[in-house]
Amino acid sequence: MKRYDCVVIGGGPAGMTAALYLLRAGVNMAWVEKLSPGGQTLLTETIDNYPGFPKGIKGYELADLFAAHLNEYSFDKYMDQVGTFEPEPGKHRIKVGDDWLEAKTVIVATGSEYRKLGVEREQELTGRGVSYCALCDGNFYRDKVVAVVGGGNSALEEALYLTKIVKKLYLIHRRKEFRGMMCYQDKCFADPKITMVLESTVDAILGDKEVSGLRLRNVTTDETREIDVDGLFVFVGFKPQATFLPAELNMDEAGYVITDTEMHTNIEGVYAAGDARSKLCRQVVTAVGDGATAAHAASVYLDKL
Repeated sequence: MKRYDCVVIGGGPAGMTAALYLLRAGVNMAWVEKLSPGGQTLLTETIDNYPGFPKGIKGYELADLFAAHLNEYSFDKYMDQVGTFEPEPGKHRIKVGDDWLEAKTVIVATGSEYRKLGVEREQELTGRGVSYCALCDGNFYRDKVVAVVGGGNSALEEALYLTKIVKKLYLIHRRKEFRGMMCYQDKCFADPKITMVLESTVDAILGDKEVSGLRLRNVTTDETREIDVDGLFVFVGFKPQATFLPAELNMDEAGYVITDTEMHTNIEGVYAAGDARSKLCRQVVTAVGDGATAAHAASVYLDKL
């Protein structure tokens, strides 16, 4: 069993920032990330609200810059999934793949993943017309007709990205008004390729081997109608990636980890940062701040030990 002062779980902006601050402080640490570094930033076409990039920056470019900063340091990396987390102050145990790690402190920065609609055949048709990433799959629908479901920033941003590719786009939202920022709303309402379908939900996904249409239900009148689409992009919120977290860890009703302002959880030596944490605003800039704060708090704790 390898032993570390700190193990950082997660390779998004929060995890990478935490790792950077720990390494600069000379902390003996390990970093766990089952996929490529970057987290949700890899699924974002353009980030235009991160300070220092007034013209915006591609999500993958920002992720690469974060990773390049870490590459200046030498530390252990585990590119596998966490299976078990057994908390015990001073010697937390974490199973990564077939390896067991022990750490005096742990920073949970596992982020979140897209929430599913929960309608019949959604899982069966994922990859066959149902997608949760416009940047990943948008090019498959060049000059075709697609639908986007959701009313937040992600749905509006992804819809605007898709209009550069598709012939027509239905933007479906269950409420009368969108929750996303007005700058995105204004662009969506002004785009001639976008047809708004408000106060409606997806009642069924149509198609045999691939998506061919949707049955929509009006939430006010309960009337249904069908539309022909080649693809469905779902952006109805997120849920935390926290299946391995111990039952002793305090979480809110949605499953996000509860912390104080210094990223301490209720378990001594365990911290949470980024989208895995219970908070109001989930953006790259807040994830970076969380990561730096968690790393500093962990360093202070280690000094006391």
